[in-house]
Amino acid sequence: MCNLDDYKNIWVFIETECGRPKNVGYELLNVARPLADQKGCALIAVVIGKDIEGVAKDAICYGADSAIIVDGPEYEHYTTDAFTKAIVTLVERYRPETLMIGATNNGRDMGPRVSCRLKTGLTADCTEIDIDEKTGNIAWTRPTFGGNLMATIMCPDNRPQMGTVRPGVFKKGAYDESRTGEITKEEIHVAPEEIRTTLVERVNEITEAVDLEGAEVIVAGGRGVGSAENFKLLEGLADVLDATLGCSRAVVDAGWMPYAHQVGQSGKTVAPKLYFAIGISGAIQHLTGIAGADTVVAINKDPDAPIFGVADHGIVGDLTEVVPALTENIKARKA
Repeated sequence: MCNLDDYKNIWVFIETECGRPKNVGYELLNVARPLADQKGCALIAVVIGKDIEGVAKDAICYGADSAIIVDGPEYEHYTTDAFTKAIVTLVERYRPETLMIGATNNGRDMGPRVSCRLKTGLTADCTEIDIDEKTGNIAWTRPTFGGNLMATIMCPDNRPQMGTVRPGVFKKGAYDESRTGEITKEEIHVAPEEIRTTLVERVNEITEAVDLEGAEVIVAGGRGVGSAENFKLLEGLADVLDATLGCSRAVVDAGWMPYAHQVGQSGKTVAPKLYFAIGISGAIQHLTGIAGADTVVAINKDPDAPIFGVADHGIVGDLTEVVPALTENIKARKA
């Protein structure tokens, strides 16, 4: 057990790739800001990468009080060894009480390694973050048992309290250019022989081409679409809406769509302005992934489908008739 009084402040890791930030870091600043205010502590952004001072300045504009940066050529691309060493060194030096990390591929790789080296706990894939009124500990809430239950987890005896959060669960706050804060540069370098992996080639896979997490409009289909052929109807609707095509896990399992399009607990968490759920029944695992959507439109021939319980607008009918009619109507309005 560590001395809890030695730890203070909330940290948010701002992930970057080639000097460009991932949105999830700024999203976490928005949820961490009121928590820091409630605890009366500082909210600090941590940025590791190459040429990332501008990212740190933006983090302050998005709500951080200050920022700590580690800048070096070895951090241009993510490697487990370099980033883990940098974060662990910073935590041991500054002793934050809480560390939030985006549950990206890199965050999911780095988070457990950092927590093990620091001998503390890590709650993965959180969907809510709050403060427990009785203890003052961070209360991390996440789906469990296949999404059928929500568990709230705390780390009362060790620090820092660590959690990862999926992109899209929270929204970015307002960008305030008037905000200023100190940016501290830390020199932490990693020798080439300490990095056990080598980046040979970087390929833009389909996972990057399908930007569900950043999409403003998503047209998604479920098992009720009936076949891979019927997904062409959804593609037509997506085209006229300039939308991204998504799907449920059942569709991926059936081989109708690649995994990169999957929305839900075991796929991508999304927060579009408009989400079409077509032929999707509304299992809790899928609803967890679309909780951040502003407006949900459901199309299903089953009037008792659970999706209608969360939809803002619902159409009960055969999607093979409804979707083409809706597509043509939108085309006519745009003409």
